[in-house]
Amino acid sequence: MQQLILIAQLASRDIMNIYASDFAVATKADLSPVTEADALAEKTILHELQKYWPDVPVLAEEQTAAGLIPILGDRFFLVDPLDGTKEFLSRNGEFTVNIALIEKGRPVCGVVYAPAINRMYWGDLAAGAALAIVKPLDDLTTKTWQQIKVRRAPKDGLVAVASRSHLDDATEAFLAGHKVKKRTSAGSSLKFCLVAAGEADIYPRFGRTMEWDTGAGQAVLEAAGGRVCREDGVPLTYGKAERGFDNPAFIASA
Repeated sequence: MQQLILIAQLASRDIMNIYASDFAVATKADLSPVTEADALAEKTILHELQKYWPDVPVLAEEQTAAGLIPILGDRFFLVDPLDGTKEFLSRNGEFTVNIALIEKGRPVCGVVYAPAINRMYWGDLAAGAALAIVKPLDDLTTKTWQQIKVRRAPKDGLVAVASRSHLDDATEAFLAGHKVKKRTSAGSSLKFCLVAAGEADIYPRFGRTMEWDTGAGQAVLEAAGGRVCREDGVPLTYGKAERGFDNPAFIASA
């Protein structure tokens, strides 16, 4: 876990250097935006993972877009080097570095780091979940980690968090069927972390997501006592090569 935290921090230095510059934007085959920060951060993460875990395959967003998909076994890493490119482009700070370890289809540990707002979350099913204020150049050995846990649903209604960039009719219909007292929005995998930290109660997602979008956030949330399930109540799993590694609709909750 400590090594994954450090790797996420190293990648964030690449990202923040580009974030402060007049960077270029390209469009991938699926019409989603991509910047040089995505590629550079992924290169750093892949190099570090190969150094410490050379025998564990890595499913990474930009490599997959380039057609470089490894043979995955029961244990592999999931990497989204810059989740929330639209947030990166709008410079609202709500983008994240995501690294998760998957074992037998389940995210067992993961790191979600939002370097522009200095929030680092990690989750490990065996050790719980935690949050610290971390800047990209901070000495991690000096950090004090605050344990986080999901909260019980308030009797007066739920706090629901939804995607800032992908709110759709299905999400609106789902929320209309629940007692919601407040709605908030957030970018990237931070939505999972808000539920994990007890700042929100539910995050429904009916639009398309990919496994690297959700693996690390799910690891944090489940380590904090929450769950991420499909509409039929079955836990969201990973390694879905037959689907092209995309996810069905899911609900993340306490």
